Amino acid sequence: MTQTTEAAAVDQSPPRPRRPRIHRAWFVAAVAFVTIIGAAAFRSVPGLLIDPLHQEFGWSRGTISAAVSINLALYGLTAPFAAALMDRFGIRRVVAVALTMIALGSGLTVWMTAAWQLLLCWGLLVGLGTGSMALAFAATVTNRWFTERRGLVTGILTAASASGQLIFLPVLALMVDAGNWRPAAVTVALAALAVVPFVWLLLRDHPADVNLKPYGAKEFVPKPAPVPGAARRALKVLFSAARTGPFWLLAGTFAICGASTNGLIQTHFVPAAHDHGMPVPAAASLLAVIGVFDVVGTIASGWLTDRFEPRRLLAVYYALRGISLLFLPMLLYPTVHPPMIFFIVFYGLDWVATVPPTVALCREQYGDDSAIVFGWVLASHQVGAALVAFLGGVARDVFGTYDMVWYASGALCAAAALMALVIRRRTVAPAPATV
Repeated sequence: MTQTTEAAAVDQSPPRPRRPRIHRAWFVAAVAFVTIIGAAAFRSVPGLLIDPLHQEFGWSRGTISAAVSINLALYGLTAPFAAALMDRFGIRRVVAVALTMIALGSGLTVWMTAAWQLLLCWGLLVGLGTGSMALAFAATVTNRWFTERRGLVTGILTAASASGQLIFLPVLALMVDAGNWRPAAVTVALAALAVVPFVWLLLRDHPADVNLKPYGAKEFVPKPAPVPGAARRALKVLFSAARTGPFWLLAGTFAICGASTNGLIQTHFVPAAHDHGMPVPAAASLLAVIGVFDVVGTIASGWLTDRFEPRRLLAVYYALRGISLLFLPMLLYPTVHPPMIFFIVFYGLDWVATVPPTVALCREQYGDDSAIVFGWVLASHQVGAALVAFLGGVARDVFGTYDMVWYASGALCAAAALMALVIRRRTVAPAPATV
């Protein structure tokens, strides 16, 4: 009788809700991945259009590179304000507006007839749009939706930019090589617009919106109230972080990262290879291959960041990148050969492998403000990229070669490796800045 009564009591207890096999956070990360791919499409175009715009309009490479420079600078400078805007208005609204700006800017370029229009469309509109879709977006999604596997997720979302390059670059190169660059710009505009419905319908701002805990969290985390004064908060966080040494070391190393990737290789590799007789589609395909191995390298870097000291990882990444750049001038030929393929694979693995450890260091140093701090660190990344994108074009106009730019960037990477080792470790994150 006792056993029967106990069994009945057990049977009458309410059933426990079944836990979903896949946490909603992974679906949000997937939507963010696709979104960043859409934003990355336009960032694949600049290196392809330098020669066609020079030939059609007679603009100097320095002038065209100036538009690329504005684009890259705004990509970084917009990021911290975008992170604060996401705290105020939500991720969905900010990202949807950003994608629309990218589509508008790229679409309007097909009617431009003057250099100032290139600066406005390619530089201002697309720069602001991609800046709002920058890696601060990835950091915000990771911080809100994940407690565990943050390094891995950061690596995956960072790799999305390379995946966009991989998908679009060969196709866009064939369009440009066919004799008209305008279909490439229209393709980018349509790609950005196509992502907007996915963002609006599938992306959610916080796990609490769907009554879930962040992935790996032991307790439910309520959704924070909207934070007013987005610009004021972004500047407040900047002034607070700027009083600390690690901020300047992180900003300096990431500026060199941008100078040696987006500013140098992404902008000038295709025209530099074309200077040596390599066809544009072949050079663009090599750049796309960098995107393939960038995905592998960045995800692997995220995995390593969860397990090893991020400062040492950064030092190794920058040192290897600098060495590879010193050899690049000797590898440029009219045809693709094994040493060049080795460089492409090696450089691709190291392309943005620096992002997961940099995000981890921002989180360690600055706690709840880490997404905004990383936005400012990313701004330095893009300022470095903008300077080299512009100076690389000027150097090509003046010296007729890119060799000096390769060597200078290699030396800067060596300096970045030393700077990464100087960053002090902090075990307790500071309280967030108040508004």
